[in-house]
Amino acid sequence: MKALLICPNERAGVAALAECVPLANVSILGKTLVEYWLEHLACLGAQEVLILAADRPDQVFAGIGDGARWGLRVIVKSDKRERTPEEARARHQTTDKTPWLPASNDVILMDYLPSLPQLPLFTSYADWFAAAQTLMPLALTPDRLGVRELKPGEWVGLNAHVSAGAKLIAPCWIGERAWIEAGATIGPNAVLEREVFIAHGAEVSHSVIGPETLVGQFTEIRNSIAWGSTLINWQRDSCLKVPDSFLLCSREPKRTLPVSANRTAPVHAPLSATVRFRQYVTQLLT
Repeated sequence: MKALLICPNERAGVAALAECVPLANVSILGKTLVEYWLEHLACLGAQEVLILAADRPDQVFAGIGDGARWGLRVIVKSDKRERTPEEARARHQTTDKTPWLPASNDVILMDYLPSLPQLPLFTSYADWFAAAQTLMPLALTPDRLGVRELKPGEWVGLNAHVSAGAKLIAPCWIGERAWIEAGATIGPNAVLEREVFIAHGAEVSHSVIGPETLVGQFTEIRNSIAWGSTLINWQRDSCLKVPDSFLLCSREPKRTLPVSANRTAPVHAPLSATVRFRQYVTQLLT
């Protein structure tokens, strides 16, 4: 059986999410959108999946490979633009003698999660956040190796470190290899993706922290999506770049802060936290 996935291309409502990776590769509770769909199609009996990608097809392929981990044969094909399901059917099914999955699972535009078709992902940041929150209690599936529920509504991923002095408020999701220092508060309605570092005294609520993002000491993030140095307020639909890496930055900042006689101790502390986090991840991967 065969199926076809169409990767979303440009979406003005969530443009900042696509700055680093194509929307098909955006992480949602530890898995990319295309990974959720490949799992779903494999469960439906698909054996071969064609993926049409107009936006950075090389990155889409790099994230999934040939599909062997799902027992699938996956082909990623570059396309000039995003096709509609009707266009894709007309172009790829008419001359293909291979049996296809029944409609509407034969050709799918990936603008929602398989388990949540009623919730669009890319119409606005608020809708994307709502879908992530709704997915949270459904995401603890058998294939999530190492994920455990510490208390009702508090999910922690494989090799994550939560200091005894940190406070978790349900519901919250802590991704793989995340690190939360003492004095930090996570939740309610907080999602930390993989390899996030939350420094001492930081607070994250009603927010999503993207992969490999560092939240500095005593930084408060509320009603937002933080991805590297990008901070999006999903309530107000506003977006800004945080210039101070001691507040918010990628795990490996692209620039080094200059030494200043006026710099205070709280500024240096998160930078040392960055070093500790790098050492921690290095130990896990070696």
